[in-house]
Amino acid sequence: MSSNQTSFNQTKFCLPNNDLEQHATTLEIEAEDNFDYSKRSQWLRAAVLGANDGLVSTASLMMGVGAVKQDVKAMILSGFAGLVAGACSMAIGEFVSVYSQLDIEVAQMKREKERMHGSDREEDINEEKEGLPNPLQAAVASALAFSVGAMVPLLAAAFIREYKVRIGVVLAAVTFALVVFGWLGAVLGKAPVLRSSARILFGGWMAMSITFGLTKLIGSIGL
Repeated sequence: MSSNQTSFNQTKFCLPNNDLEQHATTLEIEAEDNFDYSKRSQWLRAAVLGANDGLVSTASLMMGVGAVKQDVKAMILSGFAGLVAGACSMAIGEFVSVYSQLDIEVAQMKREKERMHGSDREEDINEEKEGLPNPLQAAVASALAFSVGAMVPLLAAAFIREYKVRIGVVLAAVTFALVVFGWLGAVLGKAPVLRSSARILFGGWMAMSITFGLTKLIGSIGL
């Protein structure tokens, strides 16, 4: 009887420990998931925004030129110029932005080291800097993402001579790419797919329509 009582007490006191360990494990898994999604969202933001910017800005530029000039060469040259200028702009902007963020975080690290240890050893700072974003990598990634998006309307219009068919093909290709980018961003970021795709699609259509309409208006009045 005494043995049974002892066994019961041990079981009674072991159960809460098991529950606590299980709860702690669950919290660790949730923390890791949140950390992974947080890190993923930084790269996802740069990639999706870069590709979407390249797609919409280049397509809008080509549609604007196409509103006043039906020549395929003019549309392709304007699109290519938009690709190069936009990729350079994205790369420089991302480089400056990430470098500024890096400077701020390094300065904060030094202040914390001085407050906690009374000194800011360069070795410790360099070790912690390895986990921070790399400005050059971010710049290259943004430029590549922009270029990928910008290539969609360029390739769609490159081999079509008929003006109306070319405009229709560009619109169809851009629409498909906008839906894909919206879907991809929603899936990787665990966001509502339909809402994300619709938002990006509507924004792209608005940009192309406004550019086409205003350019057509200005071209019609002879400015």
